[in-house]
Order: sequence, then structure tokens, then C-alpha cells
Amino acid sequence: MSREPVVLVTGAGGEVGHGLIDLLSAEGVRVLALDLKELEPAQAEKCHASIAGDILDENLLARLVSEYEIHAIYHLAALLSTRAEFTPETAHHVNVGGTLNLLRLAIEQSRWHGEVVKFLFPSSIAVYGLPDLKTKHEVGRVPEHRWTLPTTMYGCNKLYCENLGRYFSKHYRQLAAEEERKGVDFRSIRFPGLISAVTVPSGGTSDYIPEMIHAAAQGKPYACFVREDTRIPFMAMPDAVQALVDLWKAPREKLTSCVYNIGAFNPSAGEFAELVSKAFPDAAITFEPDLRRQGIVDTWPEDVYDFRARDDWGFAPRYDLERAFHDYLVPGIRRRYSND
Repeated sequence: MSREPVVLVTGAGGEVGHGLIDLLSAEGVRVLALDLKELEPAQAEKCHASIAGDILDENLLARLVSEYEIHAIYHLAALLSTRAEFTPETAHHVNVGGTLNLLRLAIEQSRWHGEVVKFLFPSSIAVYGLPDLKTKHEVGRVPEHRWTLPTTMYGCNKLYCENLGRYFSKHYRQLAAEEERKGVDFRSIRFPGLISAVTVPSGGTSDYIPEMIHAAAQGKPYACFVREDTRIPFMAMPDAVQALVDLWKAPREKLTSCVYNIGAFNPSAGEFAELVSKAFPDAAITFEPDLRRQGIVDTWPEDVYDFRARDDWGFAPRYDLERAFHDYLVPGIRRRYSND
């Protein structure tokens, strides 16, 4: 029996996974979805197959190798930043061990069907670590190769996995008697904070902005856990998902790096609160900084250089702050809670 050609999406039930499955299925891509929990029926229907399982389960991954012909992997599964700080050892096990398992799976798949397997990996601005606010303000936009001194386990995991991917893509088994003719084509995006109108924020350290608008739409008060002047880059979820697909499609010869910054807008928390209050006049937003979470956000850059992504594969976000807020977030989130 022939194995079925698919694109594997791990962490398929998460915020990025929802949008990615929508986009890939609309383009006729056969998606093999993997998540710890069963997908919602509406999402599962868009997939060629949907499996509930753990990326640390090597028996499961071996089964995938035998049953499917995987030509690309979107590895979205991860333990996010805030949760990772409470269980750093578990975060390392999931984030690094899981990524290593999937890179090995990609190598095995490449040997089976004789083609390079593209490996799309969402990284994060958590890989950066600015030493203090003065430096953060002076530096402004940060390029990919500067200030990669993360202060969180999540950031450490992401940075290490970027390097793992680079190794598997360029140097895997470099001393072996026989050279690996095929293998992994690793491509990574360092995402800013992501804001979705479709899914609920899931506890990321940058989730104060999406939490703000979701609370206002429900008529609930919100105590923001960072200062009003806090500024980091953000992006609307549709642009993030489109960027992953665009990087997947980009010709290898056009790419000058394995890892790319991207960004769209970078309002302060106070500026975003003003937008929310105009759209939801009854919004009750206060600022009660959590010093420990604030300390983490203060190490992340105010903005990022993303010119390499724009030049190499045509990255161009469709949503600036005004359009993201008025055309995407407010209508989508209003619909969500009006239906509850």
C-alpha cells in the first residue's frame, strides 16, 4: 500500500494552527494534523487526517513515518513562555526534545521518498535579551544577529532549536563516510507578539494586548500586567500565518538565512488601551504591572529589522495597527462574543 503524501502540522489546535490549517486546506494541501488533544470537528474536517498524540511519543512518530509521505513539517507545538518559566525542565523536554524528534523524522522521511523535507519553525522575539531599558530604547530595531541573550527558558529553547535546525539543514553528519544527499530544509520566523480575533490568548508573555481587547469585548475589567509605556512588536494572526506559507513556498536559492525577523506594528500598551477604549467605551482597563513578567518583556526589543525577509521572500504585512484593529480584531472579536 502506498504511503500518502501530506504536510504535517504539529500543535495544530493552537492559535497559529487554526489559521494555518484554514489557509493550507483552502489551497488544496493535504494536512496531517497532530495535537495533544482532538481537534474541534470543524477544524478536523479541513484536514486529510487528524491525530491526537504527543511529539515526544517516538512510537507515534515511527507510525507516521510508515503511514505517510511527509514533504513538509510545520512544527508549531511548544510550551509557551509563561508556562515554561514555571516548569523549565519540562519546557526544555517538550520544546527541544520534541523539535529534535521531528528533525529526525524529517531526515527519515527524506531518505524514504528521496526529496528534501521543508521544516517550518516558528521562533520568537523571546530569543532576544536586552540588558536594561536604557539599552532597549537606544537600540530600537534589532537585527537577527544581535542581542540573542535570552532570559527565559522559552527563549533559550527557541534559540537552541534555531541552531539545531541550521545544523540539520547544513551540517548534519558532516563527518559521515557517505554524505547525506537529501535532508532537511530548515526555515524559521522569529515572530513578534501575535494577536488573533479567532482564538483566545493562551498565556504567552506578550498576550497582554490580545487579553485587553478580549476582556473589553466581554464587558470584563482587565488589569494589564505591564506598564503603559511597554513597547514590543506585534502582528495580526493572518499576516503571521501567511508569512509561514510564503516562506514555505520561497525558492531555496532566494534565501540568505535560515532565520528571519518579521514585524508589523509596535504600539505601547497605553496606546493600545486607548484604541480599545474608543471601540469599547465601557472598557475598564487598568495597569497593574507584574514585576517579574514586566522584567521579561523589558528584555525584548521595541522593534525588529525585517528587511531580510522583505528582500528574500517578499514579506509584506497587510495589516498595520489601524487596519488590524478596526478591520480584523474588533469585528472578529465582537462576533465571537455575540455568539456566546
